[in-house]
Amino acid sequence: MNPNNSIISSLKPNYFWDVDLAILDETNASRLIIDRVFSLGEIHEMNQVIHFYGKEKVVEVLCKLSYIDPKTFNFIVKLFNKPAE
Repeated sequence: MNPNNSIISSLKPNYFWDVDLAILDETNASRLIIDRVFSLGEIHEMNQVIHFYGKEKVVEVLCKLSYIDPKTFNFIVKLFNKPAE
């Protein structure tokens, strides 16, 4: 894991079982990171991701995902106070 990737190093590596963390770029992989953390992560990790990428970017990425499980979808709607669309 690249120690310069501050957000990556603070997350559980098992979220990224299929990715080489040594070359994962937190800027280019923002969609993957946001998706995995909001699908698999804990609330403190979600807060870290929101702090790192910003609320606007996180909401933008989550709204563009092709699939979100119903439980995660409901959580996101409540967390960001967005209409369920």
